Amino acid sequence: MRYLAPEITRFFAEETPMAFIAGPRQVGKTTLAKHLLSEVRMEAFYFNWDIESHRKAIIKNPEDFWKRTAALPPRRKCRISLDEIHKYPRWKRFLKGLYDATRKDIEILITGSGRLDLYQRGGDSLLGRYHLYHLHPFTLGEMLREDRNTILPPEKFWQNLKDGQVPAGAGEGLRDLETLTGFPEPLFSGNESRLRRWRRSHQTLVIREDLRDLTRIREIGLIETLAMLLPERVGSPLSINALREDLGVNFMTVQGWMEALERLYFIFKIRPYAGRLARTLRREEKVYLFDFSTIEDPGARFENLVALHLYKLCDAWTDWGFGDFALYYVRDREKREVDFLITDRQKPYALVEAKLTARNVDPNLRYFVDRLKPRYAVQCVRKPEGFNNVYTSKDIILTPAVHFLSII
Repeated sequence: MRYLAPEITRFFAEETPMAFIAGPRQVGKTTLAKHLLSEVRMEAFYFNWDIESHRKAIIKNPEDFWKRTAALPPRRKCRISLDEIHKYPRWKRFLKGLYDATRKDIEILITGSGRLDLYQRGGDSLLGRYHLYHLHPFTLGEMLREDRNTILPPEKFWQNLKDGQVPAGAGEGLRDLETLTGFPEPLFSGNESRLRRWRRSHQTLVIREDLRDLTRIREIGLIETLAMLLPERVGSPLSINALREDLGVNFMTVQGWMEALERLYFIFKIRPYAGRLARTLRREEKVYLFDFSTIEDPGARFENLVALHLYKLCDAWTDWGFGDFALYYVRDREKREVDFLITDRQKPYALVEAKLTARNVDPNLRYFVDRLKPRYAVQCVRKPEGFNNVYTSKDIILTPAVHFLSII
């Protein structure tokens, strides 16, 4: 089962709030929720807002709808799962009342493909009543581990990077990920034709259904054109003005559409890090895709793959309580750049440069290591030249991608 399962099981055993699971469409949230119910033999207590009979049951009997579905389990709390409940216009009020009335009697698992974390801003009536977890597409490490339990504490992660061995099948697994993405259906089908069919249905679900349900945006054709323009912009600072000109709409409209796609986990963005540095970019964000299969440039495709791995790592370390991690990039006005900077509590923690091919340390990485002084610095190389194993050069770790990604 997915990497979140043991942590959520621990959470329900030791803490009282609700557990939220947010993530992209078709990433495995429903499968995970049903697995967590099956662990306690409560499969009948799964409710999906998109299913009409479930929706009617919740609206008609909001205080005890689950009791009318199946016999309550003896000698333990009832565990219920509510999928896509954020589509209910009064979902926050409903959950607050449900939690306050039943917190001693039931465990509540909430899943959704909308950005549940964005709804917590500004006077959140649910504050203190839930903990948010993020479910990401499969990473290489999770693919290779049968138990899927790949989240290592930060110190152990870095020790494994320096000392660990590449697991069996890592090379083939990385090629599968690069070709088929980390979404379960295309990945485990092993078939590029299946990937193309899945990609069309996935985009339809996100843009033509979720976008319509959760926003007031009606220019669906232009949103689909925007989605077609994004793959060629991956890995570079994003110009909203250039997109505005291509689409023939105003700046604020494009910005609003990008925010909507981010809320629906179609894309994710990372901002430039300024911190103590002078002459750095401060506004231009980079955009990456959860489904990167449409990116044609191999360098940008590999960078997107590394971005997904690091984004999952930052979310997991934060969700698990190891710190407050976030993902940035660094670029100055002289166009020196490092692809990724992980921060902990807004302080530089690890610089990571992704290279398709390389023999030596990139000079830009060394430049920013000297100025930011992070605890760790890594150059991750897809096709290393002159080395096959991890080694350290003046405190910078050079690692084949197959090794670095296999521990995430």
